[in-house]
Amino acid sequence: MDGSVRRREPRVPETDPTVGVTVDVDRQGEPRHRLVAIGDSLTQGFQSLAVFNTGLSYPAIVAHELGCAERFRYPRYEGLGGLPFNIELLLRDLEARYGRTVDLREAPFALFRARSLMDRVEDYWERGPGLAVPSTTAIMHNLAVFGWDLRDALSKSADECLARIKAPEDDPIMQLVQNACERAALRVLPTQPPAAGALTQLGAAAELGKETDGTGSEHGIETLVVFLGANNALKAVTELKVVWSADGYDDLSRKGDFTVWQPQHFAAELRQVAAEVAGIKARHVIWCTVPHVTIAPVARGVDDKVERGSRYYPYYTRPWIGNDAFDPHRDPKITADEARRVDDAIDEYNDAITAEVRDARRSGMDWYLLETCGLLDRLASRRYAEDAAAQPGWWRPYDLPPALEALTPPPNSRFLAGEAEQRTDGGLFSLDGVHPTTVGYGILAQELIDVMRLAGVQFFRPDGETPREDPVHVDFERLIRKDTLVNRPPGNLDSTLRVIGWADEALDLFRRVFVGF
Repeated sequence: MDGSVRRREPRVPETDPTVGVTVDVDRQGEPRHRLVAIGDSLTQGFQSLAVFNTGLSYPAIVAHELGCAERFRYPRYEGLGGLPFNIELLLRDLEARYGRTVDLREAPFALFRARSLMDRVEDYWERGPGLAVPSTTAIMHNLAVFGWDLRDALSKSADECLARIKAPEDDPIMQLVQNACERAALRVLPTQPPAAGALTQLGAAAELGKETDGTGSEHGIETLVVFLGANNALKAVTELKVVWSADGYDDLSRKGDFTVWQPQHFAAELRQVAAEVAGIKARHVIWCTVPHVTIAPVARGVDDKVERGSRYYPYYTRPWIGNDAFDPHRDPKITADEARRVDDAIDEYNDAITAEVRDARRSGMDWYLLETCGLLDRLASRRYAEDAAAQPGWWRPYDLPPALEALTPPPNSRFLAGEAEQRTDGGLFSLDGVHPTTVGYGILAQELIDVMRLAGVQFFRPDGETPREDPVHVDFERLIRKDTLVNRPPGNLDSTLRVIGWADEALDLFRRVFVGF
């Protein structure tokens, strides 16, 4: 039993970040920490099956526009493409050796080369330089950890992660970094002094909130962003399996059995998170809603919609399995009804988040709602943009920033495709089909900036002293230059996704990476 409410129409996004409640804000003094973020992979900056581009996560992009980039602290994962395995690095390595295609004769050698790269990455993080965790007493401003959900934010600490890391096995078959999430967390959560090892994400943010500079502000944090909950439903599409939460959903050792949280279980966890956030001394708190995970191109709808005006396809499977090749008896899949039930549950998650924000504002706290769910809905190519009959009355296409609209073709939410180092489709999602590209993170950063300006947050030039006038826009030209998937995708990324499909079939990459989430 999933416990979700059956909806005839998707939830109408909340377009007013204040949810209709006015709050008088105490703006005395200057909080020491301008931006702090709590979240999961979407906040950490995960891309293409790895966390490595953390300097281009959406919080880091916002910090750049705030004029405080040099003071914004975030973890780094710079060795061999990051954790746990960077599929862009693999594709570029194969391209350098075999060119734009891997033919049948070369496949065994390419497989050996791919396994060799995986072995090097595994050795780097389990036994090599990546094993050493930098020791610092300064708490990160980006406190996000990939794979974490509401319970992880409540319960996991550096000490807990250390206890969960098992002795690594140099497995010649399963060549992926063991306990990658916990290893990543050790670069996020404080470990020094020893007592700090017990701090959770929320506890670490609370410590930052206590740090004031004697300017008269009672808040150590100016803006706190909370973006949690996607991993309470994401496995439904990454594993293509729907298992509703039951007893043990709030147990770190048992919750991995579930791929989607029943709404009442999500709400129970959310109440605990919100109670802790309420105790953090942050002047403004921005809560992000949970996106509809069934839109992510990692799960592609097969054939045509189940009926005219429907949001859903009969089945959802991997994007490299074509309609003609798909076999529902053999291939991984979820059904249209399962996808709808997952979306219905997420709509209830977001109703609960909205209610927490409204209640907090009614009690005088300056909390805001950022409709990331509505944002993705407005960017959804196959669900809405290309099917007018399926568009709800509230739906409007998202206006891309001019620099992105000028690209050929403009980025969309389809799986990334290209030919001869030229992008031919997609561009908002990275090569894992779940996480944004750099320009995709830029769109999220722009939406966050707009809410921050509504809250009265002042943005500065890079000198940190010269105020910026409205409107404050993300520098998308900068992000385009840094986005290798948009400006120079791997040459072997053809329109049929053959290379990625081959890599996943041969190495079982996607399931093995996402099962650790």
